[in-house]
Amino acid sequence: MGIKDAKVGFVLKVAEDLFMIRGISDVAIKDIADEAGIGEATVYRYFKNKNNIIIQCAMNLGESTFEDYFDLSKAKTGYEKLDIFYNAYLKTFRKKPSNFYFIKEFDSYMSSHSEAPLEEYENGLIHTFQDIFMDAYNLGLKDGTVKEINDIQTFYFSTTHSLLELCKKLSMKKDILEQDKALKKSSEIKCLVNIILEYIKK
Repeated sequence: MGIKDAKVGFVLKVAEDLFMIRGISDVAIKDIADEAGIGEATVYRYFKNKNNIIIQCAMNLGESTFEDYFDLSKAKTGYEKLDIFYNAYLKTFRKKPSNFYFIKEFDSYMSSHSEAPLEEYENGLIHTFQDIFMDAYNLGLKDGTVKEINDIQTFYFSTTHSLLELCKKLSMKKDILEQDKALKKSSEIKCLVNIILEYIKK
């Protein structure tokens, strides 16, 4: 890693920490520069604008999550791979709930900033997760461990979006309703994962 890469990585880590603490909307380039101990001009030397920083933080977070929790290589059957895939959401939540808090902040911010360049994020990271799911599902069809689903793409997006939204809600720093306080958060996620796996198992 060169000096420039190290500096860029440092700025991104500072930005990520600030986004987690204050929320993405409440952090400005100046805040990132001040926290990093550098001038705003230096930040702009590495990044065109705040949107580029946010997207790069999201990509870095997604890549590290993928590497840490979505390793399906040890599983032999398609169903076993899907078991690891879906339970990776639960494992991530237990180890790094802040990852889902960032995603919540990211989605909220980007929904009101349509000019943000999301093509690289969407074409890279998002497709990576979908690809490993499809590989596992197709293996499961071949080895007979999962049942055939007519519209597997809708199943994939419905199940992963449901899990993601639940994890995002449960990652909130404060419980809103009394029922939120009464339930063990990871148990809710585990329940949803079990429902999905039971449905797809042959």
